[in-house]
Amino acid sequence: MRFTILFGGKAGQGPNAIAEIIGKILVKEGYYVFISREYPSIIRGGHNYNLLTFSENPIYSNDTKINLLIALDENTINLHKKNLTNNAVILKNHTENMYYAGAILKLFNLDFRLIEKELKEIKNFESNLNFANQGYDSIKEILSFPKPKKTSKIFMNGSQSTAEGAIKSGLDIYFSYPMTPATPLLFELAPKQTKHNYLTIGLENEIAVINAAIGAALTGAKSMLGTSGGGFDLMTEGLSMAGQAEIPLVLYNAQRPGPGTGVPTSTAQGDLNMVRHAGHGDFPRVVLAPGDITECEELISQCFYLSQKLKIPCILLTDKHLSESYYTSESTPKIIKSQKTTSLKRYNSYEHDENGNLIETPTEIQKIISKRINKFNILKKEISRFKQYKIFGKRNSNNVIISWGSTKGAILDSIQGLNVKYIHITHLVPFAKGLEKELKNKKIITIENNSNSQLSELILENTGFRITKNILKYNGLPFYTNELKEELKRILK
Repeated sequence: MRFTILFGGKAGQGPNAIAEIIGKILVKEGYYVFISREYPSIIRGGHNYNLLTFSENPIYSNDTKINLLIALDENTINLHKKNLTNNAVILKNHTENMYYAGAILKLFNLDFRLIEKELKEIKNFESNLNFANQGYDSIKEILSFPKPKKTSKIFMNGSQSTAEGAIKSGLDIYFSYPMTPATPLLFELAPKQTKHNYLTIGLENEIAVINAAIGAALTGAKSMLGTSGGGFDLMTEGLSMAGQAEIPLVLYNAQRPGPGTGVPTSTAQGDLNMVRHAGHGDFPRVVLAPGDITECEELISQCFYLSQKLKIPCILLTDKHLSESYYTSESTPKIIKSQKTTSLKRYNSYEHDENGNLIETPTEIQKIISKRINKFNILKKEISRFKQYKIFGKRNSNNVIISWGSTKGAILDSIQGLNVKYIHITHLVPFAKGLEKELKNKKIITIENNSNSQLSELILENTGFRITKNILKYNGLPFYTNELKEELKRILK
């Protein structure tokens, strides 16, 4: 059973708040829940909506077919009625979001006391409780669902899990300039800084952010910074300096559609080529891309470990869909502990010897560049301790899907019942080792949220395999299970 609810209304009416509350209740009742959200770049008005899909079995993405429509305004019905299932339920004619929270509990035959506990966590408890009670009493019929076994589950979004991983990795200071969709990470880290003894600092622009992060790292702090693609552009000179001066940095890039300002509140995977090559000159870097909340925690801890161990910049590449969507997980992330580097020297952006003195003779230049480039070999050896890709589905199938990042969830859900092997790559730079044996004599398909299949380019560059079958989506929305499954069936005929 998969059941999808759409909560829709104007910005400010609270479709996001009600989706999160219902999601938390359903998880506590034993269900697996996935929530995504879409909204325009405005504070009030427009049209915001959240999709919540739940099941008694593990799920990782949404469907476009709506079983229950919660309409906080009439526009929600007009925009989404085309996606209603034949027996869909519509709840409308009320503008208070908590009214519908109570109505959903009654519709799902759940105890009203469940929402009382959740409402105590937010402001305006009495009025919200009153509206929820009105909604609960308004429902006269109930829906029947399988009753799952209640087990301990983690329910959080990608920004929350990345924050958890950074804190567990010993974060000392986080710098940022507000830029969607990286800002939610700042919102997660800032309230916890006193409790966990680190700092969050907002600065006037991205150039200031990376230079401040470099300065903090030079004092021995575990330094991290966050941005999105346009902000990352401004950081490239600082990134190159970090490579030259051998400074450990962790950079968080939450992607959105570009170029330019692009579409600030939508999702995309268009920054892969940029983060691989940004910054002039040759210097080692790491690029890791999580596909769910467990990987967010694990890979940010690897970023801290590798940056401190090798004194290099490490980039965690996520996107709006992953950073703002809620996942249900039963996995415990494996956090690798990293020690603060103790041998940092005050190098600057000029080529230098081991003591930081400026050098200009050919012999000295070649020697120090060779030392720095040798880190590539050390990095490859160091990163081999980690699992760099994961295989799902039919391991012996000749049909192979390859992807990276947030496409993972929709692919896992859509390959159910299909004869395919799915390879999810998490380690992009250095590129995942051993992939060639998985691709030989196979029909290969890449799935990405970009227009030019940047993963295909990366695979060709590192393995020699030229991939011609690509499923690409670049309209600012993530992949949905039902649409992706239909496309895979068409290609695999």
